[in-house]
Amino acid sequence: MRSGNEPVTARSPLRLRFWLGVWGLVWAAAGTAAFSLAGRPGWAAACGALAVVVSVDLCMIVRHIRQGPHYQPGRNIPPYEPPGSR
Repeated sequence: MRSGNEPVTARSPLRLRFWLGVWGLVWAAAGTAAFSLAGRPGWAAACGALAVVVSVDLCMIVRHIRQGPHYQPGRNIPPYEPPGSR
């Protein structure tokens, strides 16, 4: 049953986000190293900046995973308004 507030109450698959982030971090680090060795400082800086963003995202994902599961109502519970929506 859709309640109309799914973007507010949506949950994301954190483990999938974690592994995709690790994959992105590996490629960003490899790009940084490859572009530095090739003498392309602009591209190396861009890949380095991307690696920093991905690292921060991974830290947030790990934090959310460590928080553990939160209460999620089952299928037999009617939809409700999220807190603070009124």
